[in-house]
Amino acid sequence: MTEPSGRAPRIAVVFYSATGNVAALAEALAEGAREAGAETRVRPVAERAPREAIEANRRWKAWVDDNPYDTLASLDDLEWADGLALGSPTRFGNSAEQLKAFLDTTGGLWAQGKLAGLVGTSFTSASTGHGGLEATILSMNNVLYHWGALVMPLGYAADPSLMSSGNPYGASWVSRKSAAPDDDALLAARVQGTRLAQVAAKLIS
Repeated sequence: MTEPSGRAPRIAVVFYSATGNVAALAEALAEGAREAGAETRVRPVAERAPREAIEANRRWKAWVDDNPYDTLASLDDLEWADGLALGSPTRFGNSAEQLKAFLDTTGGLWAQGKLAGLVGTSFTSASTGHGGLEATILSMNNVLYHWGALVMPLGYAADPSLMSSGNPYGASWVSRKSAAPDDDALLAARVQGTRLAQVAAKLIS
């Protein structure tokens, strides 16, 4: 029998954000995890788009130029974590290339079985209501399946408000006219983070 760890669960939030919306969801999710007693790391992945593409989008350029994060996601963050939240804007119903490029570097950890003990969950944002929210979350969860990690959806039961405003696949936001996540979306992310921390705590207890 495994002995109790005697420590707080460790939650890593690894994400890509082009304009700050996914970052806002990431921070809310981490806040929920901390409220449940977890240690957290919130880490963006590296920007890989060409500068000319970034310069052509005012909000994208502003986020890249004023990005508040000084530490990028690393494989060490995955080894450290008991729970992992993956976040990305939608890209044709898939996760952004920037996040996928990071996840594609995890083969060594996967081969050693070091990611099989994680519990994982995913969240996203899109500019249109049918822009691939669920498909993007499922695409990120596919990586978790291949790692052998446990996949934790947001569901509806974790908080009564999710019945009217939540996405059972994971926290999501429809950013019409470049709007930032509203209170309902941020609440859903916090609930998701709390639930992730609670499940991770049970796995290490």
